[in-house]
Amino acid sequence: MSNPITNKEQQVTYLKERLEIFLEVLDAIDPETTELEDIDRLIQMMDDIEDKMDQFQSRTEPTKAE
Repeated sequence: MSNPITNKEQQVTYLKERLEIFLEVLDAIDPETTELEDIDRLIQMMDDIEDKMDQFQSRTEPTKAE
């Protein structure tokens, strides 16, 4: 298991990458052949992104020793 991302820049980068993946999937969908499972997957992807945003908002930068 990896360490939680607490650096704000890394968090933004992570979210941008996930959003880009979502947009690529959305662009690849053919409206004429899209099935309910495809829509459910898109909704799940957005829910996952939202959950990660909530996690990031609840984290704070680690205290730096002076």
